[in-house]
Amino acid sequence: MTVPPVTLPVPAAAAAADGILRRQRARESSARTYARSFPIVPARASGMTVEGTDGRRYLDCLSGAGSLALGHNHPVTLEAVRRTMDSGAPLHVLDLATPEKDDFTDALFATLPPGLADRARVHFCGPAGTDAVEAALKLTQTATGRSGLLAFTGAYHGMTAGALGVTGSVAVKERVAGGGAEVTRLPYPYAYRCPFGIGGERGAALAATYAERLLDDPAGGVVPPAAMIVEAVQGEGGAVPAPDSWLREMRRITRERGIPLIVDEVQTGVGRTGAFWAVEHSGITPDVLVMSKAIGGGLPLAVIVYDESYDGWLPGAHTGTFRGNTLAMAAGAATLRFVTAEGLSERAATVGARMTARLDGLRAELPAIGDVRGRGLMIGVELVDPEGPSDSCGARPADAELAGRVRAACLDRGLIVELGGRFDATVRLLPPLVITDEQAEAVVDRLADAIATATKDATRRAAGQGRQT
Repeated sequence: MTVPPVTLPVPAAAAAADGILRRQRARESSARTYARSFPIVPARASGMTVEGTDGRRYLDCLSGAGSLALGHNHPVTLEAVRRTMDSGAPLHVLDLATPEKDDFTDALFATLPPGLADRARVHFCGPAGTDAVEAALKLTQTATGRSGLLAFTGAYHGMTAGALGVTGSVAVKERVAGGGAEVTRLPYPYAYRCPFGIGGERGAALAATYAERLLDDPAGGVVPPAAMIVEAVQGEGGAVPAPDSWLREMRRITRERGIPLIVDEVQTGVGRTGAFWAVEHSGITPDVLVMSKAIGGGLPLAVIVYDESYDGWLPGAHTGTFRGNTLAMAAGAATLRFVTAEGLSERAATVGARMTARLDGLRAELPAIGDVRGRGLMIGVELVDPEGPSDSCGARPADAELAGRVRAACLDRGLIVELGGRFDATVRLLPPLVITDEQAEAVVDRLADAIATATKDATRRAAGQGRQT
């Protein structure tokens, strides 16, 4: 006998949700993040829509921090999971060979840039992207016999020790002993807030020149490094895309000096930026690609793919109990093939360009929008104080307080967005690749209305404070 789901009246449902949230606050660690920003209790989800236990519906522009390329509970991934479960396949076999792993590897290698696919080895890591970063760092340190690393301002690579070391955020590192050991920080070309104060192509060219000269300077303090690690689009850093010409320079600089190049595609991979892998925009071939999030079809999975010449590990050099997950590999293989067959990378490029253009067109109407940037369906809207002084590149001061109010106003309007960037003032949009045209329009409409309302509220508050003084 099938028991029908219980439908609570809205007040009772809201009270039940409040109870869950209250218990979560009391029981979970103070390190919880998204739960602080979104006081909702998801009960059901399909595609881009999330429904809370209170019956409210939201358009999800967070997508599991980019993990859900096909959105929530896509039929392709559900069918792959059900088929695998019904087959009787063992769901946990450490790193033994299985048909599911073999099939996933075939599907993954079919997506790789040709220069890498021809010479690729794959290593299955623990189920999080940060462990894949650790594996990539360890791989190159083992292969080169060196320990130092090159990383970039604004970078985010994870929260375990090595990944945290190459991450740029000071706030998450300053309480961790040795959080930046043996890492040389290089400037990432961020046109809106150029580290050299000039912006544009000149700023990117200067960043490349600085990196090259620093590495060649015998008194520059940089011992020959084990690797350079870079994001083709900085995700947590505020959806900042690296210029293709600059990435090609980083590839030239590292190749000429025998420095392995690691590209972190944990968030950019599987079509999000308008190409299957973000490195394809620039045409470079990295030595190591770091992958997680969307490759598992929404389930935990992380791998590195690297040039076989670096495969100098001994057995067990980087291992773990959950190295690969049968269900995730089945869902991941189905996702990779669906994204390819349906041309979802191209779809991401088209819809993302349309959304970015609309948002950029709102800047005159909404001066709190300082910058709109990104690539494909990886979009950042940096919010600023329009009355503040501009810097040498014309950028106004970032307004993190306004950004927080905009995020809350978006939630009130049924839109889930998250913040990022240097000052936590960039609204980040990471919708699933299956977003419809109507949903794309609704996202922009709701975000624009949230910005307008939050800006007016801030103006009224400021006027009220002025009268009180």
